[in-house]
Amino acid sequence: MSQLAEKSCVTPADAAAPIPFDNTYARMPEAFFERVKPAAVAAPKLLRVNDALARQLRIDSAFLKSPEGVAVLSGNEIAPGSDPIAQAYAGHQFGSFVPQLGDGRAVLLGEVVDAAGKRFDIQLKGSGQTRFSRRGDGRAALGPVIREYIVSEAMAALGIPTTRSLAVLLTGEQVMRERVLPGGILTRVASSHLRVGTFQYFAARGDVENLRALADYAIARHYPDVRSAGDPYLAFFDVVVAALARLSARWMLIGFIHGVLNTDNTAIAGETIDYGPCAFIDAYRPDKVFSSIDQFGRYAFENQPAAVAWNLARFAEALLPLIADGGAKAIECANASIAAFDDHFNAAYLAGMRRKLGLVREVEGDLELASDLLARMAENGADFTLTFRALCGAAADAKGDAEVRGLFANPSAFDEWAGRWRQRLSLEEQPAEMRRTDMLSVNPMFIPRNHRIEAAIRDAEAGRFETFHELVEVLAHPFDDQPKFADYAKPPRPEEEVRQTFCGT
Repeated sequence: MSQLAEKSCVTPADAAAPIPFDNTYARMPEAFFERVKPAAVAAPKLLRVNDALARQLRIDSAFLKSPEGVAVLSGNEIAPGSDPIAQAYAGHQFGSFVPQLGDGRAVLLGEVVDAAGKRFDIQLKGSGQTRFSRRGDGRAALGPVIREYIVSEAMAALGIPTTRSLAVLLTGEQVMRERVLPGGILTRVASSHLRVGTFQYFAARGDVENLRALADYAIARHYPDVRSAGDPYLAFFDVVVAALARLSARWMLIGFIHGVLNTDNTAIAGETIDYGPCAFIDAYRPDKVFSSIDQFGRYAFENQPAAVAWNLARFAEALLPLIADGGAKAIECANASIAAFDDHFNAAYLAGMRRKLGLVREVEGDLELASDLLARMAENGADFTLTFRALCGAAADAKGDAEVRGLFANPSAFDEWAGRWRQRLSLEEQPAEMRRTDMLSVNPMFIPRNHRIEAAIRDAEAGRFETFHELVEVLAHPFDDQPKFADYAKPPRPEEEVRQTFCGT
């Protein structure tokens, strides 16, 4: 029996509890975390609860909205079954290794098992200092909390693997950043918070025993099928490489820029985690950078796949003592696995781009066709999201070309490409309306535009929350036309454009 299964059997979840905790990570060796209670806050006020997610997690939504629930979500009280900890991890930050990072402003309350039998972490973000805070205050400003709620839930609606947001609270306190700001706490839900940096933490200390325990736990929790492989640790690395390659492709297909792709922000479950200075592209530019701390473009939009591959190489280095029994073949095996990243990424990216362009058959030259469109979009300031959305109509009827042409500074640049695209479409047997319907299902109308997020944050900081709530509701249905909210699909006017985003710490 796996370590995870053994631990789960020790404390079965109480289905009658308002939050049915069933914790396993808190029973790992003490080196994995610090036991810590969230810091109390002055006047917690619930801003939003994700009712649909609560139902999925078998959590009583009515409890979360009650005074008792607000006390738990604010950290003022500990719920029955909760075993709060701050996790230890290390990480490469912009290429430089930091041997100890850890949860400096987050507390893992515990785990729950959802209606489908999948395990999730429940974490408070912005819940006070821990021994990993590194002189930080352990708190979160309301703005970054709102940003993470909006973007993570939008990503989920877009079908991108991601952490989720269960609740947002005001703390009734202020935090000092570049100015005094209202404080907030996010309740984050993740398949786990295990990161590449978690493995680096033990590898950097030469602690092979705990490194092995961590790998065994991660395998049992996320990839139990690899346990029967001849080399389960190499097979574990292989499936993580594949998962993160596919995730990287999904980002590139939707125009998402993570902004801070350090190894401590690379989740081995293959989910997008840590929405700090993240943003979505408006006018397409492959070299686009939003993050205020990414001064040299290390994590620019076009660099993201290479950055993730680099992080996976660091993951391989951490796992070397386990791969091939730590023998001479370990490096050779790991390098072969890393080399497969490009194949996984390219397959996922091309398959996704074919769907975005209405192509079903696999024809040589499809990638070049897509790349040429992107190059023309970049040269002509075409909006990434709206261009692909408008192509849905153009794919069914050439009269739709006018909408696409209007997005290009030089419309003839689209005309030249569209002729080759239509020639390629002529090889397809799919009826035009079916093609349009399929394209509409992968090319969203609505994304969390940066200027809309900033507007929601400004209003919330001023005590007006309607903008935040409405934006969340619109983004819950990104592929629907929603005529009532058509303005949310529009790119920013020049004076609305957001040029920089910030991590919030």
